[in-house]
Amino acid sequence: MKRILPLLLILCVPLLADEKKDKEYFEKTKALAEKGDAKAQKNLGERYFNGEGVPRDVKEAVKWFRKSAEQGCASGQSWLGHAYLKGEGVEMSSKEAVKWIRKAAEQGHAVAQNNLGTIYGPKDAKEAVKWYRKAAEQGQAQAQINLASMYFTGERIQRNTEEAAKWFRKAAEQGHSLAQKNIGVMYYTGIGVGRDLIMAASWFRKAALQGDDTSQLGLGKMYFNAEGMKHDLVLAYAWMSIGTLNGELKAKQYKQVYSNLLEPDQIDRAEALVKEMVKKNPKLIKKKD
Repeated sequence: MKRILPLLLILCVPLLADEKKDKEYFEKTKALAEKGDAKAQKNLGERYFNGEGVPRDVKEAVKWFRKSAEQGCASGQSWLGHAYLKGEGVEMSSKEAVKWIRKAAEQGHAVAQNNLGTIYGPKDAKEAVKWYRKAAEQGQAQAQINLASMYFTGERIQRNTEEAAKWFRKAAEQGHSLAQKNIGVMYYTGIGVGRDLIMAASWFRKAALQGDDTSQLGLGKMYFNAEGMKHDLVLAYAWMSIGTLNGELKAKQYKQVYSNLLEPDQIDRAEALVKEMVKKNPKLIKKKD
């Protein structure tokens, strides 16, 4: 017990220091907010909304978002619009949501621009593309994906797979797993880009390492078929096993097929490899909701 106590004290001291620092930041932010600082009001609203340093209180969050928004703070306007859109801390109102989100979007707030594009999406494709593009050109990854998806499907706009590939790639380069998977599919099929199995495997791997089960399935198949890489049945089985752990039904089916082609010692190596991979990178397995 005497040996354990010093260790517990070492672990507790950083936690207490962090709590003290967090409390000091909260008090400083609140003091500035009460003096009318718009940015501090937005920050205080975020803390109440997310329950950071204080119990979560969406009504109190909305109160501070409104104060910030009414002073013209784009982030405060965006947050207030979001609250109206979702009905959090305030009665849901699409009219009020659009009003505040538009105010933020017109100031160049990228998240608001993306959200405004999403609001227009079902009814006005031209406006949706306009706002998605504004946000995408600022580097907002979700807007890049949304814009790419519209160009890829050609839903209510002229289909343009080259534009789709361009914007999926930009989001993928920011580390967005959905975009990585999608650009991987485009390289694999040759849609919108020249067919390139090496590039397809590269993007599938990036998404697979973040827990994207479809990419894990695709990577396993590519190892099995020697597409863009050498044939490796052990790695193919390993990726199908990881995909199976993430609930990908096709991966489970392929895993069963591959198991009939492997020797018992190969299956043992593959299963040991899966454990090692997951230990090194827990993100391989998606967290259950």
